[in-house]
Amino acid sequence: MPWNECKPMDERLRFVARLLEGEKMAPLCREFGISRVTGYKIFDRYKECGLDGLHDRSKAPYRQANKLPFQVERAILGIKKEFPTWGAPKIRDKLIREYPMIPPPAVSTIHAALDRHGLVKRRRRRRYKASGTPLSAAHAPNGLWCADYKGEFQLGNRQYCYPLTITDDRSRYLLACEGLESTKSKFAFSIFERTFREFGLPAAIRTDNGIPFAAPWAMFGLSRLAVWWLRLGIRLQRIKPGKPQQNGRHERMHLTLKNETTKPASFNFLQQQERFEDFIRVYNHERPYQALGGAYPAEIYTPSARRYEPPQDPEYPFHDRTIRVTRCGRLCLGNRKINLSTALAEQLVGIREVDDQVWQVSFLEYDLGYFDRDQDRVEPGPNPFAPDRVLTMCPE
Repeated sequence: MPWNECKPMDERLRFVARLLEGEKMAPLCREFGISRVTGYKIFDRYKECGLDGLHDRSKAPYRQANKLPFQVERAILGIKKEFPTWGAPKIRDKLIREYPMIPPPAVSTIHAALDRHGLVKRRRRRRYKASGTPLSAAHAPNGLWCADYKGEFQLGNRQYCYPLTITDDRSRYLLACEGLESTKSKFAFSIFERTFREFGLPAAIRTDNGIPFAAPWAMFGLSRLAVWWLRLGIRLQRIKPGKPQQNGRHERMHLTLKNETTKPASFNFLQQQERFEDFIRVYNHERPYQALGGAYPAEIYTPSARRYEPPQDPEYPFHDRTIRVTRCGRLCLGNRKINLSTALAEQLVGIREVDDQVWQVSFLEYDLGYFDRDQDRVEPGPNPFAPDRVLTMCPE
């Protein structure tokens, strides 16, 4: 049996109608489950306002105790009109001087009043534009690894496969080739950690500027994967956008991988991964390379002497404070929440005052940006990863 639905307006109409028919107030209130005080209030509103008195009334307060008085708001607008370039802090100081008898409103209140009247000019934040990083060649194994996703392709079961590949630049050794369901960073983390445990750590990793190696919307394009590499002591090398030839050796390997393992593609991930494993074995141990004098990559490559260990928390002895970034990418300083970057979530950063009420934020040995007492976000400084000159070809 369905529930009977009733609306307050309908119940009040029935209540008043039965009162008008001559029924007594007390038994009628007991039947409707209300007190007699409420019953008389409903009936009095009906007698005063008719049917309109039975509607729900607004519960908003008649006045707001902390509302800015219109006289003060008018004074704020007058000062802004007289001095169009002044912001909320200067207007507040002017108010204190001209009207010392009234409690001065907060800077945020003055800013809100200016914003309501369209007097706040919003500055557009500069978006990070990828430009690549300095590129350097490796003269020994593990001096430089190259990583990328070979273009996705469809398996026989109509699922898309995204192969993540990692090679050693000097020896051409194929360290990993794993078919993944997407390019999400959680999959990449597991593949790189397994590769680090097996082969050790490289001195640098070269990638493009795509996800998950970089984050186009983040400060300096840093992604969580890139931050993890930095903590492990691995330098970042990013090719210039639209210049795949800067990672030419790796791209050439992708062509061979495509021709030998994806035409045609296997039915599912398990079968496709088996073909990838066979390709790794042949590529490293049976395929000679002219650039290596006919040698196999396995004859040149040796594991890194830098063994993988979870990174220790960084220390900042030359900074005023060490703060852990929140999960949402903010710095909490007292009652202030200063936006930094979600890529640095739960990381330790150093803060030091470099000018009067101006602080610099650093991560490891990289200076990221600045914030002051007014702005609740870190404005990026000079890009510590920007190249003085980006090469157009893979350096030798």
